[in-house]
Amino acid sequence: MRATLIYGAGDVRVENVPDPVIEQPTDAVVRVLRACVCGSDLWPYRSRAATRHGDRIGHEFLGVVEETGSEVHGLKRGDVVVAPFVWSDNTCDFCLEGLQTSCRHGGMWARNGVDGGQGEAVRVPQAQGTLVRLPVGEDSALLPSLLTLSDVFPTGYHCAVTAGVNARTTVTVIGDGAVGLSAVLSARRLGAERIILMGRHKDRTDLGREFGATDVVAERGEEGVERVRELTGGDGTHAVLECVGLEQAMDTAFGVVRDGGVVGRVGAPQYEKVSMGSREFMRNITLTGGVAPARAYIEELLPDVLDGTIEPGRVFDHTVHLEEVPDGYRAMAARQALKVLITP
Repeated sequence: MRATLIYGAGDVRVENVPDPVIEQPTDAVVRVLRACVCGSDLWPYRSRAATRHGDRIGHEFLGVVEETGSEVHGLKRGDVVVAPFVWSDNTCDFCLEGLQTSCRHGGMWARNGVDGGQGEAVRVPQAQGTLVRLPVGEDSALLPSLLTLSDVFPTGYHCAVTAGVNARTTVTVIGDGAVGLSAVLSARRLGAERIILMGRHKDRTDLGREFGATDVVAERGEEGVERVRELTGGDGTHAVLECVGLEQAMDTAFGVVRDGGVVGRVGAPQYEKVSMGSREFMRNITLTGGVAPARAYIEELLPDVLDGTIEPGRVFDHTVHLEEVPDGYRAMAARQALKVLITP
């Protein structure tokens, strides 16, 4: 079959790889209907050292079950399913606590011999715990929005939930990428009526307004902090959702959070330390968030996607076929695309 491999910075190729087969009785094989490029895929795309042999890449996909192992129940050939970006048994103690990212028997796509999501098909370990059946057909118009349940929408939602967003909280979202826009949508879903989006790409912030942002702040650094505080009477907001992963974004988050407030972070950290010293201590600031256990949120978010109450799939503004995936990476890296959808 054909699948995406990364060989180094700027070097992504679509090549022939072995067809997936059942290796364990808990496996399933899924034919991919939709996949996408994640913002976190851009970190290795920009910085990975060159290698002679490529590695699989991609962790967001939905598709059709083609085959199941003997110990997989509740799924059958022909079911349309979505896969969270971390596979898990969904039965261990961590999974039962809603922390499938720490599953004792789970793991990551495209690692340790497991297929990546950017290909024609995927062997899914722990299929019964990982895959969520979707009550739609292969040609459903909802597939883009349903695909966001794999990662980007639950990631934004995790940020809002861990930051305690509700109808009584004011919110600042840092970052106008797909995760930031998903965080806006999530904050609105949780009842927030004042949502300040910090971003400077008008096409993205316009979508953010449609998702529920009430204000947009284009300034960065100290100017951005001053602008948010000006909009909030000098106080800042109760919750700040950091969706970038850079040190400057974290500094901004601490600058715009209200005393006693919460900073939730889901941007994959591209820093080693967080400057959270005596000043933040005296202001009673809480730092929370982390890698999102997407599997824990899918059933909660699914009904609103199915009935059209929310349309997170609108973050996809560029579509490529599998053979054109290198073009999709280039478009996202050049900020010519917000998020790239991959079709067969």
